Amino acid sequence: MSFAAEAIRPQTLCDNVRAELGELAKRVEVSIDQVVVDLAASHYLEAMQRLRDAKSCRFEVLIDLCGMDFSEYGNHVWEGPRFAVVVQLLSVSLNQRVRVRVFAEDDSYPVLPSLIGIWRSANWFEREAFDLFGIVFEGHDDLRRILTDYGFIGHPFRKDFPLSGHVEMRYDEVQKRVVYQPVTIEPREITPRIIREDHYGGVR
Repeated sequence: MSFAAEAIRPQTLCDNVRAELGELAKRVEVSIDQVVVDLAASHYLEAMQRLRDAKSCRFEVLIDLCGMDFSEYGNHVWEGPRFAVVVQLLSVSLNQRVRVRVFAEDDSYPVLPSLIGIWRSANWFEREAFDLFGIVFEGHDDLRRILTDYGFIGHPFRKDFPLSGHVEMRYDEVQKRVVYQPVTIEPREITPRIIREDHYGGVR
């Protein structure tokens, strides 16, 4: 009978990852009991390959990859690159996890290398990040939308994307087909009702 390896302390894993990545990592630290790695886009592929193959890391599984828009992060103006990708890696053999973050260098056209050559499971995750955030993954062999419609305009998880969208579709009885048209919903600001009665609801 085989048992899973006992998980090592986060600080020990942090030291191991820092030693393996060396100058490839911009930052390696423990945050809320998890090891977090920041990478430059230029070192992204090499560092991720090392995290998979190094004996003290062995992160065989990519369990999640998501895009992020850091504009207005923390309800204030973000200073730095706008778009990032965050990757969660798992080592089944060593029973350990790590979170990796990398920023795209160009806000107007965010591009990062694809990880499908290292972990094939990155395929749909990268398509989702492309669809929702507009992050392009170079080397991806099937980068197309995965959640929105083929005719969708824009990337709906960007902070500057309007809640109502840009276009709407409806079935036209005259033309007997689905048609696209500009959104007819007028944006409005909803102000919550404030009750100022001293004893509202019988509470004293």
